Amino acid sequence: MLQVLGNPTYRNLFAAQVIALPGTGLLTIALGLLAFDVAGDDAGAVMGVAMTIKMLAYVGAAPVVSAILSRVPRKPLLIGADVVRAVVALCLPVVDQAWQIYLLIFVLQSASATFTPAFQALIPSVLPDERHYTRALSLSRLAYDTEALVSPMLAAALLTVLSYENLFLGTVAGFVGSASLVAVTTLPRVPAPAPSPFLRLLTHGLGCFWRSRELRGLMGLNLVVASTTAMVIVNSVVVVRSHLGRGQDDLAVLFAAFGLGSMVVALAAPRMLDRGSDRRLMFSGAAVLPVALAVSGLVLGWVPPGSAWGWLLALWFVMGAATSAVLTPAGRLLQRNSTEETRPPVFAAQFSLSHACFLLTYPLAGVLGAWLGLPVTATVLVAVGIAGLVVAGLSWRSAAPRSASDRVLV
Repeated sequence: MLQVLGNPTYRNLFAAQVIALPGTGLLTIALGLLAFDVAGDDAGAVMGVAMTIKMLAYVGAAPVVSAILSRVPRKPLLIGADVVRAVVALCLPVVDQAWQIYLLIFVLQSASATFTPAFQALIPSVLPDERHYTRALSLSRLAYDTEALVSPMLAAALLTVLSYENLFLGTVAGFVGSASLVAVTTLPRVPAPAPSPFLRLLTHGLGCFWRSRELRGLMGLNLVVASTTAMVIVNSVVVVRSHLGRGQDDLAVLFAAFGLGSMVVALAAPRMLDRGSDRRLMFSGAAVLPVALAVSGLVLGWVPPGSAWGWLLALWFVMGAATSAVLTPAGRLLQRNSTEETRPPVFAAQFSLSHACFLLTYPLAGVLGAWLGLPVTATVLVAVGIAGLVVAGLSWRSAAPRSASDRVLV
């Protein structure tokens, strides 16, 4: 897998990603502490609004920015997005009103919605060989999972000797480091798209999804992943602290089980994809997710709290592994169903559509968990996941699996 790091362009870009990710993790923790300073007991409401703004920026900004900046070269686009994120992170420690947090979060996350799909769309041009690109996808998945495990521990260590405001400086350093690495890297020349009306540029990525059976199937799989991930992200703290009555350290353990499962599959994915198809691996993972979530609901509803911990650790591990089985190969579908010219809007559309699913499932997981309890919430989210699986199955049913050479020009 590490052989792809022999490509100096990809090595620099991967390093930029690795440097920026811990900064993003520190930002989330520092933002929660800032919200408490600004709003006190209403900090949860401030964070809830901020996270909703984040998702709205992801869903709305990605296709709009992709359309507006479609003819901007990749290097200044990526550097500019990182600079904007660094400046916003530098401003956050001095705010004293909730509305200022909301405004800065919208700007920062809009910049992230600019950077992330443009960055992801660039990697297939750097690594055109599908086997190499697959290994890059696995490395990226590992980087995200490692960050999720490391950032909380790093933040905890830093907070023993520094005030939380200094965590924002770590975020600034991450974005500045990312911009610096992009600046010194020679990127492949990607032809700018031909001038087109704004509305066509805005909807082009969505049109590509609609015309491709594989990408329509991916939309369904996005919903499957979002249904399970929402339960994990939103309600793990409720599971550990309220339902099981365990300490806050065990929350980190439960998240670690999910992350470990994801990392195991990310490491194994290149070999599995060398021997099998994307569809087989992705559908296997997507089929496991509703089942594992349903079993989790049964454990939460029927197994005594004293006996449920081991079951839940195993189920979170399985859900992490199944999530990685769906997400790791997703970039191969986007690569295969796009050209150099259409790749940025296609990746932007995937970024927007996948987060639109979270915009549905996060509130469901939170509101239903509070009103109806965890077992009922799990059942509803299982139904949502099954609906996504049906959409994916109907979309891909008559589409024969394709190799990398059988590109769809959209």
